[in-house]
Amino acid sequence: MVYSKNFTYFICLVSAMGGLLFGYDWVVIGGAKPFYELFFGISDSPLMQGIAMTTALIGCLAGAMVAGAAADRYGRKPLLMVSAILFTLSAVGTGLFNDFTLFNAARFVGGIGIGVASALAPMYIAEVSPADIRGRMVSLNQMTIVLGILSAQVVNMLLARDTTIIPEQAWNVEWGWRWMFWAETLPAALFLLMSFFIPESPVYLKMKESASQQPTTQEAGLKELMHAKYAKVLLLGLVIAVFQQWCGTNVIFNYAQEIFVGAGFDVDGMFINIVITGIANVVFTFVALYTIEKWGRRTLMLMGAGGLGLIYLILGTCYFFEVKGVLMVALVVAAISVYAMTLAPVTWTLLAEIFPNRVRGIAMATCTFALWVGCCTLTFSFPSMNAILGSSGSFWIYSAICICAFIFLFRNCPETKGKSLEQLEKELVY
Repeated sequence: MVYSKNFTYFICLVSAMGGLLFGYDWVVIGGAKPFYELFFGISDSPLMQGIAMTTALIGCLAGAMVAGAAADRYGRKPLLMVSAILFTLSAVGTGLFNDFTLFNAARFVGGIGIGVASALAPMYIAEVSPADIRGRMVSLNQMTIVLGILSAQVVNMLLARDTTIIPEQAWNVEWGWRWMFWAETLPAALFLLMSFFIPESPVYLKMKESASQQPTTQEAGLKELMHAKYAKVLLLGLVIAVFQQWCGTNVIFNYAQEIFVGAGFDVDGMFINIVITGIANVVFTFVALYTIEKWGRRTLMLMGAGGLGLIYLILGTCYFFEVKGVLMVALVVAAISVYAMTLAPVTWTLLAEIFPNRVRGIAMATCTFALWVGCCTLTFSFPSMNAILGSSGSFWIYSAICICAFIFLFRNCPETKGKSLEQLEKELVY
């Protein structure tokens, strides 16, 4: 089924709204963190802080785990609608609850929405887009993710500075963090409304038509994905997914407070610098939209791994010698910029392209699950690793991971630009 160019842009944009909510929900907690920790009385409990930061990530694992099989059984569109409902419920509940357990339960629900949307949105976009613009369209999902991240950073900054009602700290601790989460309700409701106007994926419809003509054909499951003929492409997908998280860039978003305070900035300076990194994230994601079809996926992945390896090596050295101020901000912005135009969008594009139609749903779910395992372990381990090794040691470890990934990608990552999904299946699966 071939859609008009304008309609293709429309349905891709609607689907990519899942990415917007994914980005907002994922990062908003970083700005709310200093204030809800005081409200719930966990400022002196690293364990409780770690739980609060990782609850949504555990939900991501659950969402990603069920997304593939559910999408193959019920379709891509209904699952996108479910994710919109989950985002809405989480946004309302997280800001509403005064109990720490219920707060985490609401975060878990939002995490399920992230897990579902992160698996399905790029897959759906890849399936409805023609080959010549597929990379750009899938990268549109990453663009909405970074716009969601920037939106969360701006909302956090504005609310944290609100002194119009009662003194600043009291406002932030009692109400500010709540409104940071509640602000997500409007785009979540809009995503749900707009999802009624998009069609089902033509790849899914074709699969169901084939299944109806051959009733004995079963849906592809994890057992089939583990077949030897998929081994190489599955390993590639898993490594790409986990590396996108273990490259270390995402700790800058989730632990911006610790990173910028460690670089010598106060709370106001921290929020300003967070927004600066968000702007860089958006600008260089725009760059990715125009380079992914010109330079290719392989080139950008190698640039990302090599560039981040070098930047983290320098950044760790600066922390070791206690360098402060603008240079540290510049290095962090450089890392975000490299990540935004390479690993962040290209990972999702490659994952949506490299798997055959029959196993794409379960394969995307499996790789997305692995990605969120990587994110969960990264997020949970950073406070302890940072306390033991310091910021210098932490970033040196991330540098070593990036160098190892560069070697693996150089040997194993194919170029997929301009090729149809059917052509890639013939080339990558044997």
